[in-house]
Amino acid sequence: MRRFIQSCGFAAAGIRLALRTQRHMRIHVTAALIVTATGMILGIRAMEWALLVLVMGVVICAELLNTAIENVVDLASPDIHPLAKAAKDTASGAVLVAVIAAIIIGFIIFIPHLWNIVL
Repeated sequence: MRRFIQSCGFAAAGIRLALRTQRHMRIHVTAALIVTATGMILGIRAMEWALLVLVMGVVICAELLNTAIENVVDLASPDIHPLAKAAKDTASGAVLVAVIAAIIIGFIIFIPHLWNIVL
């Protein structure tokens, strides 16, 4: 149990580091907080919450993995190299795909609720 708690501490330190050093991580977390507040205000259903929590988690995980990949690439290849660029670009592409999917799901969930308010 002690080892598990220690591992959780290391993981939390990694998240704090990403929040401190990565602008996009702060943007994603801010967006997740706004989405959460909007969902609470609109009273979305349980299944909608499940989808939103899933896609918010995927985006934040993708950003954490992107940061880890960028750090490892910088360590392994401090000089500019086409493969280093390819690795970094591919990792950031994964974040972009996750963000686009999250935005689409957000629209699918929120537009009907907002439409009901307008009408």
